[in-house]
Amino acid sequence: MANQGAKKRKEENARHMSKLLRLIIGCNVVYILVRMIIYHSSFTWKHWVGLVLTSLAYAAPYKQLASMAKPTYTDDGELIDGGFDMSTTGVCGYLHDIIYITSFVQLASLISDKFWYTYLAIPAYAVYQASGFIKGFLSSDSEGMEEDEKTRKKREKMEKKASRPKFVKTRTR
Repeated sequence: MANQGAKKRKEENARHMSKLLRLIIGCNVVYILVRMIIYHSSFTWKHWVGLVLTSLAYAAPYKQLASMAKPTYTDDGELIDGGFDMSTTGVCGYLHDIIYITSFVQLASLISDKFWYTYLAIPAYAVYQASGFIKGFLSSDSEGMEEDEKTRKKREKMEKKASRPKFVKTRTR
């Protein structure tokens, strides 16, 4: 019964990666069938560039997720770790977002080429996250700011209260 969690995670990751691969293949097949075969008269070099771009936007995150989901084994072949939990947030969530945005853009671009602008959401979100990260480094504590009289008195009062010895009341019998 040892390593049941690792075995379960390995199976979940395999199922999840299989679903992602089916999504990627399905979106590419639909795009190729509709854009190249049905709307072949409007298929230009820009659509080839779009197909290559979406293929790269699928491949890079999928490869990273596949390496994260890969289980770890001992030299004897015993399962140590089932791989990274694919349901977590952070980098794993961002990689999933890229795959889902790419599938949306690829399928929606069949309706209108204006949907390619949706890709701007990815760098916009990256700039938004980075700005919060950079702000944390640039902003220092309130030492550099001047505080008004009321705030200063309140802070001094709290510091004085915190420095007093604390007594615990006990019951005497």
